Amino acid sequence: EPARVFAGHGARVVVCDVNAALGQGIVEEIGNSGGEAIFRTLDVTDEGQWEALVAETEETYGRLDALTNIAGVSGRDPKQNIQTSLTAGGLLEDQTLAQWSLVMEVNATGTFLGTKGAIAPMRRSGGGSIINISSICGIIGSYANAAYHASKGAVRIFSKAAAIQYAPDSIRVNSIHPGFVDTPMTEPGHANPDIAKIRLEATPLGRFGTPRDIAMG
Repeated sequence: EPARVFAGHGARVVVCDVNAALGQGIVEEIGNSGGEAIFRTLDVTDEGQWEALVAETEETYGRLDALTNIAGVSGRDPKQNIQTSLTAGGLLEDQTLAQWSLVMEVNATGTFLGTKGAIAPMRRSGGGSIINISSICGIIGSYANAAYHASKGAVRIFSKAAAIQYAPDSIRVNSIHPGFVDTPMTEPGHANPDIAKIRLEATPLGRFGTPRDIAMG
């Protein structure tokens, strides 16, 4: 959704994901609406891919003005169609090191690598804006996956540190902390009426958020 919103405001957008079919579909949608966008496959945990992407973007468009770090995983079993317990990714004591590492690599390290890669081109263009998607779980604790909480807490504090370090370069770094949003990540939880009820009762608006709510926020 951020890609659609940026393109709708006249930005030239580079859409990145490991899901090429989804990414290409969004690019085609943007093009059909009169916007300008291209798609590039990106594994956010791969520093070399980030370096190549940033270099291509600057070479193609002459500058890099904004970066949104959105990629994230919850840590739940990807085969799980409906969540059966309050804890999406399993209790801490049942979590493997491999599960922990995957969540931290994608959510926290991916954000670090993207931010790191964007600094130099943004400095060359006189400034920019980096937007990192954290979570309400990056501020408070709940029954969610402990690794997910840790990774989103890392994004929050990392963004604060980066914002202070690069303010002299007119580079702004902010983190966004959504509550429960209807996305493929939350679908297994919201498919369970009992869990959905608990989450809705904790949401002041009385409804789950949408990706557009976040993009326009």
